[in-house]
Amino acid sequence: MQDRILFSAPDSLTEDIDSLLSSVEYDNLFVITDTNTLPLCFERISSCKAFIAARHITIGCGDENKNLETLANIWKNLSGRGATRKSLVVNVGGGMVTDIGGFAASTFKRGVRFVNIPTTLLAMVDASTGGKTGINFLGLKNEIGVFNRPLATVISPAFLSTLPEKEFYSGYAEMIKHSLLASESDWAELISIDEPYSMKDDFLPFIEKSVNVKCRVTEEDPFEKGLRKALNLAHTVGHAFESFAMQNGNPVPHGFAVAWGLVCELFLSTVKKEFPIEKMRQTAAYIKEHFGTFGIECKDYDALYNLMLHDKKNTQNGVNFTLLSDIGQPELDNYISKEEINEALDFYREGL
Repeated sequence: MQDRILFSAPDSLTEDIDSLLSSVEYDNLFVITDTNTLPLCFERISSCKAFIAARHITIGCGDENKNLETLANIWKNLSGRGATRKSLVVNVGGGMVTDIGGFAASTFKRGVRFVNIPTTLLAMVDASTGGKTGINFLGLKNEIGVFNRPLATVISPAFLSTLPEKEFYSGYAEMIKHSLLASESDWAELISIDEPYSMKDDFLPFIEKSVNVKCRVTEEDPFEKGLRKALNLAHTVGHAFESFAMQNGNPVPHGFAVAWGLVCELFLSTVKKEFPIEKMRQTAAYIKEHFGTFGIECKDYDALYNLMLHDKKNTQNGVNFTLLSDIGQPELDNYISKEEINEALDFYREGL
């Protein structure tokens, strides 16, 4: 199973979207945006012929809106405005929009086709491809969802100029993770860039390389039975950081949580799998410089561990980690004790 991905230069984006949508038969077209992407991003492609008769659904922005209430609102709009199983949904936005829009389409009338047009770097290299859709539930990230690939994904750096620097770096963290799964040259290239944000207008080659890493993995293992677990590198701790911050009313960008989680999980990789300590320290130093640190104390360890217990990779054996024995050499299904996790958190707090 292969993602259909169209990489589009900024000056050909509207033409490429029209070409794609003209090749699809549908009765009604629905465009899902959020309150940020409607004025900032959709306006850049609103001249597409296919969007002239489109029916718009706009939802609140931010991950706190990736919930049941917003999902029900999308379903109500689809139902009340004539959507059928022959309709097409186009999600224009970041990972929140592509996740919840894809899930809404996948479950409405047992499945409506959808196209993703990601507008953040994070969504381009991560959320919009690979077929994962879903919502947060009971304070847990992506607790409810299904695997269902979009009909196509259109990726263009045309939208990167709309991003605050912090949101750009949120996506860059996932690119660093992909590089660690790919090759030493990819990794070295990314952590040698002092100011990635200043290069955003010329970022398409880097995006393509990162997306292709993910696609190679998800094509081989579409439903996360084996190799796809490699993509969860940094996410066991990262999702715990993210959920912890959300529960405490101080949400952090997903990519920043992943970057901080990567420091912990590379430490565990060094201890458990002999990942080269110098590469671990180089990566940790780059993350500290570009992503700062997440303030935790020893008293928070139990809460973070309890959040890790909800990770979807877990079995009865405990908390399941993807680690690395070296760059490009993922090691799946590593069950790490609470004491060892605490050591990683200690390193995160004290070793950087």
